[in-house]
Amino acid sequence: MTDSEERLPESDEEWRERLTEEEYKILRERGTEPKFSGDFLDVDEDGEFTCAGCGTALFGTDQQFDSGHGWPSFFDVVEEGNVETRLDTSHGMRRTEVVCANCEGHLGHVFDDGPDPTGKRYCINSAALDFDAEE
Repeated sequence: MTDSEERLPESDEEWRERLTEEEYKILRERGTEPKFSGDFLDVDEDGEFTCAGCGTALFGTDQQFDSGHGWPSFFDVVEEGNVETRLDTSHGMRRTEVVCANCEGHLGHVFDDGPDPTGKRYCINSAALDFDAEE
């Protein structure tokens, strides 16, 4: 059974037991890690980024690019339906939030200033991700 097939925590207490403090802050409280601080800003191996909360496949290294904005950036998702977007009007801004479709964990935001072929820049917190290197 993969993480994404396991029973998801139902309470904040269960989520706190499952996640690190930083993962909880980002995934469950919609936090943001400091710019240029994440572990997955520069990944040299091929592989797949999964949700740190539930293991759902989110992004591949073949979709990653260096946006220069300080967070891991991707121009597309691994599989449509694995992420959802929502309107985010917090902090006096109007942005599009990206969440894991399986566990509803906050991942980051998506912007319309990315490269071809999609023109999207999924700006994602490293702490919301795990990385599975290809073997």
